[in-house]
Amino acid sequence: MSIQLSSVGLAAAALFTAALVALISTPVVRSLAFRVGAVDVPKDGRRMHDHPIPRMGGLAIFFGFILSVLIFLPLTSELQGMLLGGVVIVILGILDDIYSLPALPKFFTQIGAALIAVLHGNRIEFLSNPNIFSSEPFWELGWLAVPITVFWIVGITNAVNLIDGLDGLACGVSTISSMTLLVIALIVLEPDAALLMGALSGACIGFLPYNLNPAKIFMGDTGSTFLGFILAVVSIQGLFKFYAIISFAVPFLMLGLPIFDTCFAILRRVSHGQSPMSPDRGHIHHRLIDMGFSQKQAVAVLYIISAILGLSAVVLTTIGVVRAMLFLLALCAAGAVAGKLYLDHSNGTSPPVSSGEVRVAKPRRSQPADIENFFGEEDRSDK
Repeated sequence: MSIQLSSVGLAAAALFTAALVALISTPVVRSLAFRVGAVDVPKDGRRMHDHPIPRMGGLAIFFGFILSVLIFLPLTSELQGMLLGGVVIVILGILDDIYSLPALPKFFTQIGAALIAVLHGNRIEFLSNPNIFSSEPFWELGWLAVPITVFWIVGITNAVNLIDGLDGLACGVSTISSMTLLVIALIVLEPDAALLMGALSGACIGFLPYNLNPAKIFMGDTGSTFLGFILAVVSIQGLFKFYAIISFAVPFLMLGLPIFDTCFAILRRVSHGQSPMSPDRGHIHHRLIDMGFSQKQAVAVLYIISAILGLSAVVLTTIGVVRAMLFLLALCAAGAVAGKLYLDHSNGTSPPVSSGEVRVAKPRRSQPADIENFFGEEDRSDK
């Protein structure tokens, strides 16, 4: 498969347009956030910043993305559904950044937004069969297409939201994931998906200078849920419709970091007899901070992990099926080892090297256990 230069040019133009709009509109959104009260005030010991910082910065990402998309793409039924659902998600995020809405109303609204996208044709209608020895190359989902697609969209929407716990983390990881999907879409000749990901990555890049540590503005639920929603829907258009054995694994690699963190958060909370929505302080970025990393170092580590997973997804789309399966097995083995080390550290089974290291680590772990909240952890995390 050869990459079309015209698609590359259009994707680059969409990226530049979205980045410019987001870069220009972020200071305006920052002023608006102060006016409407979408501000994170450090009124207790849970906050790491020492002055009020506005939320709702995701509105600038939304402006950059939607303007770029409307310029470079025709309004098909699928695109209309994605944009309408995205508008619902953004409105929900704005209200949450201002009023801190309860979890269940947000959850049901997210399901409604996902249904809007699904009913406009954004469906996972089949899954590639991971059994390479089967005569059936893929599974037709039939009526299961709707609930499975809604589950995927809502799950990824909240997965991206849950990693939004440090300055620049969710925005940077979303940039890497969208750039990964951009490259894959160009490789598999999906120009519309490439344009969408060019616009999304550009909007993130334009906002990122204001969001890196020390952050001048947080993107809040307005940004994190919107990024997750768009990534989920576009992955349906650009990956699940790619007829190949490896397409089953590619979306999970591309979004591997938020999926891994969310799955382990659910397992951790359920194993402790808690609700999956109950707050705790066990996310990957919290663990890195507890291990002694600074915010910038922790974010850099997670950027590298996300980039490795993204590169792995690209590799899977460019090599043969047999080599792809061998590569995937090796990657799964490496992931299993990493998961074991992560669980050992989570359970406190890793022995300290010296008493000095224990004394250094303990102050980090003495922070309040309720440092985060279910949806919209950015507001209450250890920034």
